[in-house]
Amino acid sequence: MTTRETRPHPTQDRLGRRADDPAFREVHDDDELRALTDAGGGLSGWRVQGLDLEPHAEDLTRADVHGLVVLGGTVPDDLARDLVARGAVIIPPDPTCPVHPFRARLYTPFDLYGGMAEAGYETTVDARAYAWSREARTQHDAWATLLRAVHDDAVHDALVEALHGLDVVGVMGGHALERGSSDYADAARLGHALAAADRAVLTGGGPGAMEAANLGAIADSPADVEAALARLTEVPSFRPSIDDWAALALSVREDLDVADGGARSFGIPTWFYGHEPPNVFCDGIAKYFSNALREDVLLARSTGGLVVLPGAAGTVQEIFQAATPLYYAPDDQPMPPLVLVGLEHWTDTLPVWPALRALGTGRPLGEALHLVATPEEAAAIILA
Repeated sequence: MTTRETRPHPTQDRLGRRADDPAFREVHDDDELRALTDAGGGLSGWRVQGLDLEPHAEDLTRADVHGLVVLGGTVPDDLARDLVARGAVIIPPDPTCPVHPFRARLYTPFDLYGGMAEAGYETTVDARAYAWSREARTQHDAWATLLRAVHDDAVHDALVEALHGLDVVGVMGGHALERGSSDYADAARLGHALAAADRAVLTGGGPGAMEAANLGAIADSPADVEAALARLTEVPSFRPSIDDWAALALSVREDLDVADGGARSFGIPTWFYGHEPPNVFCDGIAKYFSNALREDVLLARSTGGLVVLPGAAGTVQEIFQAATPLYYAPDDQPMPPLVLVGLEHWTDTLPVWPALRALGTGRPLGEALHLVATPEEAAAIILA
């Protein structure tokens, strides 16, 4: 992720929201906390997420902390007792949980795959989080449920911040699409065309068409896209070995000239489908435990339009989930384009298009729907 050149005023958050708005008083890093304590105001109503408070102990012992909530991070015992005695609430991290529920940043591929080269994929945060979410003891445990919900809320907040001000185009498609296929290459070229036109590309963050679109978006040039495509054919699929699939992708990413000008490739995978690993060609990854929330966020954030490449049941579900709010939208509401790619696939193999056209007849939805043969045609509609 890119580093911001300027910081908000200490009475505002990163999106410019005022500190006197009680709904948005969150502290995500040391500089923000230091600015608040230096300003001398009380910390009532503020939420400090995932920070080591030891360097701030002296300032915090002088501050009014009644109503302060500390979420995760590190709090020395003496400081914790002092803060609680003066009205603060401290929710400590759970050492059995493999993720940080109160995180304030999107994941990077290196967060999720760290340590894989030395000890294998099963030891990574990504694999351990999936295993933890599937354990019998966590399925109906109130504390584990709370941690998952808090984690997803924190990740969602980080995603909103990361996408703020960007023109976001969603790209959907099947996870089974293999590297080396012409459809995979077309999806990568689509992602690059969108990103080169200053769109942020948002996918489901998994393998297949999603990986291809993210690869294209993060690459600096068409030549870099083609070189990466050629190398990736060595391991066509994440089956049977996620290790080999991810290791090659990480190597390709390391050698890839990543596009300048800010983050423009984002993925939203889910541990609900933990057997589908996240792809590594993202500037930021918002990985959720809840698939329902993940799908809703992906569609809601694709405000610049949605391109749907060939897929199966999951993709079909997402198409109608995207079409439903457009169907019920007021007549004067702007309609982002919903573009399906693959004439035969969406009319014969999976006859989604006739149903969509029937729903769009006589409604503004009909003007937003497009069926095209190629990703190049889809890009032309989105960028028009």
